[in-house]
Amino acid sequence: MYLPSLLRSLGRMGIRVLALASPLFLTGCDFFNAIWRMDGHQSTIVVAGPVARAQRDLFYVTCWVTLVIFIIVGAVLAYATIKFKARNAADEHAEPPEQGHGNPLVEISLIAASVFALVIIAIPTLKAIWYTYDVPEAEKANAYEVTATAYQWWFKFEYPGEPIENVGPLSTSNELVIPAGRPVHINLRTVDVIHSFWVPKLAGKVDMIPNRGNRLWLQADAPGYFWGQCAEYCGDSHAVMRFRVIALGKDDFNAWLAAQKATARTVTATAAAGQPRAQFAALKEWKRNEPGYTDKYDRPDLSPLDNWKQMQAPNPNEDAALIAQGRKLFQEKTCIGCHTIRGHEGVGITGPNLTHVGARTTIAAGLLENNPEQLARWIRHPDQVKPGNKMYNGGYIDVKTRKPNFTLTDADVTALVAYISSLK
Repeated sequence: MYLPSLLRSLGRMGIRVLALASPLFLTGCDFFNAIWRMDGHQSTIVVAGPVARAQRDLFYVTCWVTLVIFIIVGAVLAYATIKFKARNAADEHAEPPEQGHGNPLVEISLIAASVFALVIIAIPTLKAIWYTYDVPEAEKANAYEVTATAYQWWFKFEYPGEPIENVGPLSTSNELVIPAGRPVHINLRTVDVIHSFWVPKLAGKVDMIPNRGNRLWLQADAPGYFWGQCAEYCGDSHAVMRFRVIALGKDDFNAWLAAQKATARTVTATAAAGQPRAQFAALKEWKRNEPGYTDKYDRPDLSPLDNWKQMQAPNPNEDAALIAQGRKLFQEKTCIGCHTIRGHEGVGITGPNLTHVGARTTIAAGLLENNPEQLARWIRHPDQVKPGNKMYNGGYIDVKTRKPNFTLTDADVTALVAYISSLK
């Protein structure tokens, strides 16, 4: 128990020592602060699960072995440089000393030291590979199973153990909800190109390869909200192919499952307060790549997990008439051809399942905060937010003629925002 703790302490100290030297080579206070704190959204040093912890500890072992090698080699080099340097003009023109042709004892010692260093690294490496490959045997009976499928450029998550009658397994998009304190076995699939599944605080990256099943497992020590992304270049919008993992306690997780299995919520006139929630959403014009991304969305008075929990509740100020108009537009503008909303219209599988999309903290595959302004932005200009996406190419625009398949007015966008936001 003492050795891993010592390695963690030494690892943090060693990395911070290296961080102190980074301003000599790198500029920018933000970059330096990010290295020094090491607790960002996608930190691999400050972790929250056993798989990520095992991988981090292995990283520390490798760092310290290579640091010792660096110090020894550097010390020998410094000694030779100082001892044999030219100290006067005569030394500069002197004949070189007699050259040796190797010392068997030195050479054997160096080989033995190299092998020893490799063994020190190899043993914990093999242990970590075996440990992180699959759920440990003792925990397999308690493991929860999920299937993650990658598309260009979003993730679908299916729960094989949570069937919905006449539908199939429960399916969500871009936000993976898991039980905290329980191992989760994730089957990795892709429908197009190679992607890679990565939640740095919970587990290392594993590729999702066409026509080949892959897998990983992870576990969150406690309830929390974690950032993930595709870590393998997969096309135009690879850099904005993100997702979230939300770990919940047992009761919260069961409540979430029950809510997700229900059909889409329908807002009635008696349940609405009559205050149009999304009227302003169609008024703002966004510039390409203007800020608004979810790494900035955290409210100062709420943790990301608390913010996610608040998103599960319906907004009391809803306009039933506006929502009904948005639902009609969702049919007329052919959105139903790509998206599914169980209990409402739509049986498409090309795009994400939107049955409970209003309860998610993010849209556009984890890129934008799920609020009326950003939702309007995504509906109006999906090509500017995520270049090359199929919602625009083939949906909004005919890929052959490059002519619009349909148009959306500001009023249309406002109504669609109201409807989609109501889907809790």
